[in-house]
Amino acid sequence: MSEQTVDIAQSPPPMTIRACGRSFMALVLAPQAPIAEWLSALDHQVARSSAFLSGKPIILDLGLLDAHSEGLAGLQAALRDRHIIPVSIEGGDRAWPALRDWDFPPVLTGGRAHDIAPPDAAEAEGAAGEFTLTAGRTLFVETPVRSGQIVTWLEGDIVVAGGVAPGAELIASGSIHVYGPLRGRAIAGVGGNGAARIFARRMFAELLAIDGFYMTAEEIDQQSVGQPAQALLDSDHVLMHPLT
Repeated sequence: MSEQTVDIAQSPPPMTIRACGRSFMALVLAPQAPIAEWLSALDHQVARSSAFLSGKPIILDLGLLDAHSEGLAGLQAALRDRHIIPVSIEGGDRAWPALRDWDFPPVLTGGRAHDIAPPDAAEAEGAAGEFTLTAGRTLFVETPVRSGQIVTWLEGDIVVAGGVAPGAELIASGSIHVYGPLRGRAIAGVGGNGAARIFARRMFAELLAIDGFYMTAEEIDQQSVGQPAQALLDSDHVLMHPLT
């Protein structure tokens, strides 16, 4: 076999490799015992809202289970049967016998507790007048939020002066206020703020979430659809009330 030598000095420069950053919101699934009942609830949730898991990286948090949780050994396979393949697994202990046959993806590091990378404040301030920050750390969005656009603000409330289109998404650690029609997703109270609320001048939301608890479009009272309304959390349930 002949050996080919490469003269680096005479070779053309190699193609430049680009390394770009991109952040996504990861949805954390934290199964609870009994696992069979939790899986049934997950199926019910997905059946009510196909957008519940759509397009989201999934992190599986085993912190609410223990080594003896019934059904733990088959949990990963059960999730795969539902086409749910976590990008990372947290909590638990790999030494648990029930996890012996699990395939563990790489552990993600550097994430914040709410698993969402916050936007850069300076960037938000300088976004051609579309975003304005107040001293109270409220993010004002002066233009309509378009389909596919995601506005993430983990320092307080988001106030949208216009509407939110279907397929758009608002994510806030505080409350969300929309002074036009809310047709996309609104996720408030990220990071453990159960007192957050979601207000809309005209409520058409695809998905509402507060502190990790969800209400899908199918669950919204039809009398509230298209009307001024607010969503709040009460006993781990998202409730809808009219705005008068």
